Amino acid sequence: MRYLILIKHAMPQIDPQRPAAEWSLSLEGQAAALALAGQLDVWSPAVVVTSEEPKASETGRLLAEARGLPVVSAPDLHEHDRTQEPFEPDAERFREQVARFFAEPDQRVYGAESANDAYARFGAAVDRVMAQYAGQNVAIVAHGTVISLFASQRAGVEPFELWQRLGLPSFVVLAWPACTVETIVEKIS
Repeated sequence: MRYLILIKHAMPQIDPQRPAAEWSLSLEGQAAALALAGQLDVWSPAVVVTSEEPKASETGRLLAEARGLPVVSAPDLHEHDRTQEPFEPDAERFREQVARFFAEPDQRVYGAESANDAYARFGAAVDRVMAQYAGQNVAIVAHGTVISLFASQRAGVEPFELWQRLGLPSFVVLAWPACTVETIVEKIS
């Protein structure tokens, strides 16, 4: 059996003055990324592929170094495009915006992409990565919203519920190409 391990990046250093797409890992996030490495033994990834966003690429680099794996970044694995949205310090208001994003997948209700647009971009990128590494288990380090969209479309998981469950970092393992959920690890500490 072949596996796709979709990993949500570790905790970033939040900087309200910069878009989230530019955030790097916090010290806590760096430690959690290293702890994540030991959680993947069962799934034996052969390669780590990351989003080009710093928090994901740093998570992937630390994970790959700890496991002695190659690491590369790939286009279109980035988070739902909300780079023009202001930082929302109120966690409940942010959660409500994301809930609406999932509830109205055809509309651009939060950010520059609809949920369906973000899924189409991310899903195509995942398919390219899996084709490039045919026959191998692959770990992709990305972001909670697009991982939730992918799991929703391919495995029938309720996206907002999954998004709420995924901690920093966390991961979802899917059997490939059937995309049946093998496991969900909600938080690595």
